Amino acid sequence: MKRNRAQTPSPKPASTGKKARESELTHLDRRGRIQMVDIGEKLVTRREAVARGAVTMQPTTLQAIVDNSLKKGEALAAARLAGIMAAKRTHELIPLCHQIPLELVEIDFSPLPERSELEIEARAVTRARTGVEMEALVAVAAAALTIYDMAKAIDRAMLIGNIRLIRKTGGRSGEFIRAGEREWQGLSDRLSG
Repeated sequence: MKRNRAQTPSPKPASTGKKARESELTHLDRRGRIQMVDIGEKLVTRREAVARGAVTMQPTTLQAIVDNSLKKGEALAAARLAGIMAAKRTHELIPLCHQIPLELVEIDFSPLPERSELEIEARAVTRARTGVEMEALVAVAAAALTIYDMAKAIDRAMLIGNIRLIRKTGGRSGEFIRAGEREWQGLSDRLSG
């Protein structure tokens, strides 16, 4: 199985020629028109993806979320549900994504008071002919947007960002692990440990 460790996202050098473009951009046909990728010949394998993102906010906002004292209600519970629901509908949000059967979507949160940040992690698992990276990324984005919605009454300056793929396994391209990521220590880990 291939293993791909990314250091820092860096742009690929520009391809020269049509042949190089075709091998890199699978959502384009020979004439450069957008198309849905044919996955019919791919093997059904177990595929997993983990994504993370963060919402930066005022320290008092972070504390209110963690203490569950927002007037709108349980922000973390609402964000968890939003992330799961969004992952299930990724194919409706991202035009060329295939609809795939999700076996599992997990959402967890890690408050980072030293950065006044709530980090969000999503894990998606499937047995399918195509990967589940977009489902994990969409789950993080929807969870972050829901945190914003739940807390905007006290902090409209919140910043959503740094949404990225952390790890993916399965499929023809093998394993990808983003270098430099800290070990996850979410609220679920803290409560069970």
